[in-house]
Amino acid sequence: MTGLLEKRLSANAKITLAKYKNRATKVTKALLRSKLSLTGIIILVVFSLVALLAPYLVPYPPDEIHYDDKGAVISLIPPNRDHLLGTTYMGRDVFSQLIDGARGTLLVAYLSGLAILLIGGNAGLIAGYCKGTIDTVLMRLVDTLYGIPDLPFILIIALFIGPSIWAVILVAVLVLWRTMARIIRSQTLSLAERPFIKAAKASGAGNIRIIYTHLAPNLASLMFSQLAIVIGWVIVLESSASFLGVGSTDIRTWGQMLQYVFVSGAIRSAWWWAVPPGMCIALLVMSVFFLSKGIENITNPELEGR
Repeated sequence: MTGLLEKRLSANAKITLAKYKNRATKVTKALLRSKLSLTGIIILVVFSLVALLAPYLVPYPPDEIHYDDKGAVISLIPPNRDHLLGTTYMGRDVFSQLIDGARGTLLVAYLSGLAILLIGGNAGLIAGYCKGTIDTVLMRLVDTLYGIPDLPFILIIALFIGPSIWAVILVAVLVLWRTMARIIRSQTLSLAERPFIKAAKASGAGNIRIIYTHLAPNLASLMFSQLAIVIGWVIVLESSASFLGVGSTDIRTWGQMLQYVFVSGAIRSAWWWAVPPGMCIALLVMSVFFLSKGIENITNPELEGR
């Protein structure tokens, strides 16, 4: 009896995995056919490779102070052959810091996005399927979190645990899982009334199996569409927090670079220090928007071209 049960569970797991794999293959092919989403994927891949290979790509150590022949710090020099993007107020190479900053920025974005997907996606699935008291409690919690402003919340968290990359990730997760949970819940409420869910219940399928075998695969495209949008918000949130001086202090990010150029008073004169990180942030946010738009067109084909 136990052996038969194990074989049945194994067969169900293989079927579920095959469903996810088949859907992921279809979505990937559709994304690669879309010029907009393909552009977003290319930008994300390039930035991710730069972040992974940062130690090998930087021409100088990011915190190294450079001096001229007379021993004076070469402060705020414009781009030249030795320093492709010039130097900072402290004589550090901007190009090296820009490459190094990709690691921190993408780390915040990807870790926060993954945590938000897990928390918000599961909360939405459980609330929409279980309904009743569980749904009411989760949605009231979501409503409460909508009243918490992002940046002041970061200031409060930073007072307790100090400015760090983890403070930004914690705030991003706490305030951004709510939107994903609400959207996934609304779609789950609709799917839960479909005939194939009722058939699964009639066949004796348990709640967990229905949620993760039947509901989750059908909502995967919507989840990843929301994930792309959330990552864009996380990037903006991290940049804003770093600009205010309560962001990452333990790892360099592009937002931190903007904060330093502003504090030094060189934001009006040293364009080579301010523009590159700002452009990288803009490109990264645009790339996840392009990707989310592509996924949305796959999920809702009638929206394509609008």
